[in-house]
Amino acid sequence: MLDPRITKLADVLVNYSVKAQPGENILIEAYGIDNALVKELVKKIHAAGAHPYVNVRDHAIIRQLVMEGTEAQMQTWADVDAFQMKKMQGYIGVRGGANIYELSDIPADRMKLYNSVYYQQVHFDVRIKDTRWVVLRYPTSSMAQLASMSTDAFEEFYFNVCTMDYGKMSKAMDALKELMDRTDKVRLVGPGTDLTFSIKGIGGVKCDGELNIPDGEVYSAPVRDSVNGIISYNTPTPHDGFIFENIVLEFENGKIIKATANDTDRINEIFDMDEGARYIGEFAIGVNPYIQHPMKDTLFDEKIDGSFHFTPGNCYDDAYNGNKSSLHWDIVNIQRPEYGGGEIWFDDVLIRKDGIFVLPELLQLNPENLK
Repeated sequence: MLDPRITKLADVLVNYSVKAQPGENILIEAYGIDNALVKELVKKIHAAGAHPYVNVRDHAIIRQLVMEGTEAQMQTWADVDAFQMKKMQGYIGVRGGANIYELSDIPADRMKLYNSVYYQQVHFDVRIKDTRWVVLRYPTSSMAQLASMSTDAFEEFYFNVCTMDYGKMSKAMDALKELMDRTDKVRLVGPGTDLTFSIKGIGGVKCDGELNIPDGEVYSAPVRDSVNGIISYNTPTPHDGFIFENIVLEFENGKIIKATANDTDRINEIFDMDEGARYIGEFAIGVNPYIQHPMKDTLFDEKIDGSFHFTPGNCYDDAYNGNKSSLHWDIVNIQRPEYGGGEIWFDDVLIRKDGIFVLPELLQLNPENLK
């Protein structure tokens, strides 16, 4: 018997997130998951009068392709998939798999080639710009292990997070978006962190279940050359199969001038992939009340209640600061008291302290008001 939670999730993805319309083409790209959700997505897309298309992927196969592929092969691969993507009005990416570390041993130059040719041309240049898209993880035993939870407990957590009332959250986000739209100076303060930058003229964008599931952030981007100071991230963060910890970045006039971590050489190789990788493409405030602790999965961790993320690399078109890169790395800092606390200031006014919004117009974003 089909788990009713899968039916509910498929309905959220098709009818709320990508808003499939009659006659539209919707691409489902499934990595390492069972068929139940894919089949239900196909049913829901057909029921909406749209046309489903399915690509089944496997990270172990991606690894083999990237390890030995030539630049010409990567370009042909990108050309073919970009051609398909250009035919789509919607995209649903469901990513699972038994091993989060599957890509961890791919050499840095190989990953740079894959990211700069394939991912840039298919996803950044076409999918993100030209489709209504949503990306989500799917619960697996490996994800439960990363979250230090039993499989059953993790599945319950997962479906609570992914099928919450995103419409209610969206309305509560309006005040924060409007505040970002009129803000110039931002200051982030916390243990090992004192960072200033401007978001003047860039404004805020709500992430309320239409792009990522789970969701729960409002983002902007710094004016490219305005970032100065230091940030010490307090959550582990995966990148290409490696888990980075204790990341500290120092900025001068927008540029990362010093980066250290549990593998300092490796992180600097990432930031040296292109010019834009040492500049910031996104600043976002996380508000999902069901996500409290990091589980080494970016799509969950960047939405943690009481968190923010500060993202080296490519910016989004709807919060455009001119920074272009093959990198877009959402690294998270949690400001709730158990993680050391912290403050966010907009134009010298305190808006959030120790993970709790303090401005009256923002109180609806605190966790007790979103559940």
